[in-house]
Amino acid sequence: MAGMDTHRAAPTVGFDLDLTLLDTRPGIKAAFEVFSADVGVPIDADLVVSRLGPPLARELAHWFPEERVPEMVVRYREFYGQYAIEPTVPMPGARDAIQAVRDAGGRTVVVTAKNELHAKQHLTHLGMEPDAVAGELFAEGKAEALRAHDAGVYVGDHVGDVRGARTAGAVSVAVATGPCSPEELRAAGADVVLADLTDFRPWWERYVADYRG
Repeated sequence: MAGMDTHRAAPTVGFDLDLTLLDTRPGIKAAFEVFSADVGVPIDADLVVSRLGPPLARELAHWFPEERVPEMVVRYREFYGQYAIEPTVPMPGARDAIQAVRDAGGRTVVVTAKNELHAKQHLTHLGMEPDAVAGELFAEGKAEALRAHDAGVYVGDHVGDVRGARTAGAVSVAVATGPCSPEELRAAGADVVLADLTDFRPWWERYVADYRG
């Protein structure tokens, strides 16, 4: 096409981790069950994994007095590496989504509310290697890392991810694979809502073609 800049670098794409790139539910459930038994506090692990997205401390505040939450964050994470890494699997289309960005010459950065150490352990275990990982960021706080890495697109499953993308001035691509419905994601301001990441490559290729003009 006349005037198309086929050499223009593709945008950097940010991805959320839990229920966007990875199905961490089995592992998180297992870790919470062992943690619950260890601390002697009943925790509904099925309920926990039905609302992944916000920071760990926010979830633990449902089960412990506020003053005990920091201690419980540390205790829970002692079990996470042993019980949560092995059962976790990629979400459908996740590997191809990262590859699609690379095929276009773009960079990928994972921006997640999960702590960076465990996020990297998950990705290393599964052989998924984004260009960068930024942890312990949620909602509007994710804009910090998205701006730092000059991400033009951010992909996530939670309305908090939509807010993070919009705060950073990035295109918000939402996948309906987490706790938020397509209607909730659109209402939050998502620019694009996909059923899951198997739909990412076709959208991305059209987006890059338009971006390069």
